Amino acid sequence: MAQHHGPFPFHFYFITAMAQGDKSKYTDKQKRQAEHIEEGYEKRGVPEKEAEARAWATVNKNDGGGKQPGGSGRKKDSK
Repeated sequence: MAQHHGPFPFHFYFITAMAQGDKSKYTDKQKRQAEHIEEGYEKRGVPEKEAEARAWATVNKNDGGGKQPGGSGRKKDSK
């Protein structure tokens, strides 16, 4: 494994380089959660872009990514 020699923690480079992709697949609730999480990071002094990336990473971690509203994700048994 290559050694890291930059001035910032290794994860900083990954987070700041992540594309801020299309958010249309997320529910309104997920968008509100991300905004709330982002504001919390910014209050603690995290730069805006990194706060946004961290917020969406948290929403993805908790919910498994963008979801369309409705449905339980389970198929009914066809009997």
